[in-house]
Amino acid sequence: MITAVPLITSTQHTEDLLVSTLVQLIIMIGAARIMNRAVRRFGQPGVVGEIVAGLLLGPSLFGHFCPIISTEIFGARPSPPIVVLSQIGLMLLMCQIGMSFEFGHLREARARKGLAPIAAASVLVPFGLGIWIGHLSAPIFAGHIPVSVYALFCGVALAITAVPILGRILTEYGMRGHELGVLAISCAAINDVIGWLLLGCVSAVATATFSPYRALLQVVGTLGFGLLCWFFLRPAAHALLRKLPVVDGEIPPTLMAVVLAGIFGLGMCTYQLGIFTIFGGFAAGLLLHRDRAFVEAWRRQVGVFVMVFFLPVFFTFTGLRTNLLGLTTGTDWIWLGVFLSTGILGKIIPVYIASRLTGYGGAAALLIGALMNTRALMELIVLNIGLETGFLPQKVFTMLVIMAVVTTLMTGPLLRILMPKLDLVLPGFVEA
Repeated sequence: MITAVPLITSTQHTEDLLVSTLVQLIIMIGAARIMNRAVRRFGQPGVVGEIVAGLLLGPSLFGHFCPIISTEIFGARPSPPIVVLSQIGLMLLMCQIGMSFEFGHLREARARKGLAPIAAASVLVPFGLGIWIGHLSAPIFAGHIPVSVYALFCGVALAITAVPILGRILTEYGMRGHELGVLAISCAAINDVIGWLLLGCVSAVATATFSPYRALLQVVGTLGFGLLCWFFLRPAAHALLRKLPVVDGEIPPTLMAVVLAGIFGLGMCTYQLGIFTIFGGFAAGLLLHRDRAFVEAWRRQVGVFVMVFFLPVFFTFTGLRTNLLGLTTGTDWIWLGVFLSTGILGKIIPVYIASRLTGYGGAAALLIGALMNTRALMELIVLNIGLETGFLPQKVFTMLVIMAVVTTLMTGPLLRILMPKLDLVLPGFVEA
């Protein structure tokens, strides 16, 4: 009897934690799906609704008007199970993003010519502007944070483009196979590769505690990891996919187990390198992306579950940390306007200019700029990393979350204005 008491207590605690987590998951998934369908009625991509649902469940609405109920359900801060689920979901999502990098569809000579300059303009100009804005805003919002690291995080946040969300938008608007759509998604893919490399470098610098020896070890370790992936793991992945091929569009269970173990193992490796576990998922996706049969099967078998289950968890995790009502002073709102205008114009204008210089007309160039301005999910990942490491203050985190939502909301209306000018038909939306 004496030894049974701790066992009963432990079991009861586990059950309580499980029920609490299940209640949160039901609310997150349900709210995300409801908002997904609601915003699609207004011509917006469903993922925008999922992001908004996450924000509404946080202190910006539900936590503000029903603080006691919100704390009872979600706790004062995201619970460990939700944090872990959000990170596992991000690893799987980053693997899916890595798998989506495909540049073989650039058939038009004009698109091939415009790829490098447009991609470069979409990264370098906003990255530089973000660093500049970061230095200007540091005395106001980041007095306790190293200015250089804070400014670099701002630069990456402004430079990023959301490949997965852009892909969904192009599909919904029937542009995935069009020259402009292919060019935009290809530029966004290059943009994100550079963005993630920049983020990895910034993260390595930020976590090196200013030790040159440790920083050197991280750089050498990261280069070694890249060489290992390229010369050993890439051929091993190809051999694995030949030995255990996709059959009738289905991934064999053994192959699924090996791939999942590989994703998590690579995540552990990148964690040890100090560049976050999600980069391991991204690396795994890049190793597998050339086998299109596997990629399509993965999207059907795993991708839908990731989007419906894990993505709402991540959005709510972000929403619980974002308080839109926390911007209380006139200075806060002025700086929100600065971040918004710099983020939007700093992305669209350089892309527009680069597109015009490579032969595109005004409407086409503006459409490419509008597509590249889509940030959404990738922005939120960068922002959460910045907040977790302590190199983005809470108010700037909130401002940049708003920028991520606004820039994504802009894309649909701009497409509906520009597509008819290019004789592109606006299709009806499909279920997503």
